[in-house]
Amino acid sequence: MSKYHFIAIGGSAMHSLAIALKNKGHQVSGSDDAIFDPAKTQLQKAAILPEQMGWFSERIDPSTDAVIIGMHAKKDNPELLAAQKMNLPIYSYPAFIAHYAQNKTRVVIAGSHGKTTISAMVLHVLNYHQKAVDYMIGAQLEGFENAVCLSEENEFIILEGDEYLSSPIDLSPKFHHYKPQIALISGIAWDHVNVFKTDQEYIRQFDLFIDTITAGGVLIYNEEDTTLTGLVNASQNTIRKEPYGIIPHTVTDGTTYLETDEGAVPLSVFGKHNLSNLSGAKWICQLIGIDEDDFYQAIISFKGASKRLENLVNGKTSSLYKDFAHAPSKVKATADAVKEQFKDYRLIACLELHTYSSLDPSFIKNYRASLSQVDLPIVYYDPEALKLKNRTPISTDEIKKAFGEPKLEVFTHPDALNTYLFGKNYDRTVLLMMSSGNYGGLNWERLKERVLQF
Repeated sequence: MSKYHFIAIGGSAMHSLAIALKNKGHQVSGSDDAIFDPAKTQLQKAAILPEQMGWFSERIDPSTDAVIIGMHAKKDNPELLAAQKMNLPIYSYPAFIAHYAQNKTRVVIAGSHGKTTISAMVLHVLNYHQKAVDYMIGAQLEGFENAVCLSEENEFIILEGDEYLSSPIDLSPKFHHYKPQIALISGIAWDHVNVFKTDQEYIRQFDLFIDTITAGGVLIYNEEDTTLTGLVNASQNTIRKEPYGIIPHTVTDGTTYLETDEGAVPLSVFGKHNLSNLSGAKWICQLIGIDEDDFYQAIISFKGASKRLENLVNGKTSSLYKDFAHAPSKVKATADAVKEQFKDYRLIACLELHTYSSLDPSFIKNYRASLSQVDLPIVYYDPEALKLKNRTPISTDEIKKAFGEPKLEVFTHPDALNTYLFGKNYDRTVLLMMSSGNYGGLNWERLKERVLQF
């Protein structure tokens, strides 16, 4: 049994890793200045929720085997300083995962978009066929108790490869740590502008990631992304390179069917981005040992990753969908997918500008045409969020100009947004809500009730 302490234990990956280590019988403690659900409830259930919020140097003692620090912590964190003074081993969570998985076959699924969904598809298929693997992903999945699973016996580990920085004392992108034998890149679209100031700097991180793939390994990549294809073709790494695209399909009466040698295969998910994701997931599963027919058999029951194009309710002629999309490429892919699936319905789409990148005046122009398929586009952002980030507020006209949508409705107060949404007629309408935030405290139950009236 080892003793681990987590600094910033409330993070989405951090708390899942802490719970996984506790489940393996290790002694786990942690700290944070604020913890929210679902992390709070899950840590409480695992009996490792900190009794008091805040940072306390006395929580660190020489008997600790390793300290794991999250990106939310600062360089001058009292607990980090205490651990450094004691010369304790200190890891970012990706560095710890890489250390733990050094003798396993590492499968890393990376890309600016789609990596959580592809990881979820792979794990769903493997679970369906009772093939056990270790994993670390960015969302809670149906049928899985935790977003991290660690074992001694499993040969493979599936890792979601995030390009964001590892920790305040480790400024390398997380996915540079893993050195996979099998890797997938779903596409590249500039993100995290607070860290990567130019698109070229951002793209460079994926170029470096390709170089980290173990010699003799395999890279699966989305051939429809010209930037990515250019990187792959230029790489001198001695790896096998396999492209993928969108699987042949048809859409009939609101259901998407895959065209296979065994006939039409119905899906619960839809949209070209999901069909591309599915194609990549099939490659990964085949490399792990699941043949094509078995993949199709399992994928029929895949309903999607949490918060990824999630169907909340359906009325007689209405539907409400919620999606985590916030980057321009993700917003466009999601909106286009819903419009394609529901061609004969009006599409209302509400996007919250919530992240650092989306609220950057120099970056917001990248949203142009992202809502072009939407019949009634809406953008919400909270000016208070900009104040907290010491940023200048963005005017309504600036937002409309950036999106290139004269019919765009812009809201900057949650009450006004609520009144607008709760007052709409949703007859033969799909309402799509896109955000990594919560629209200033949207009453989801009331919104569901409103949509269900139609």
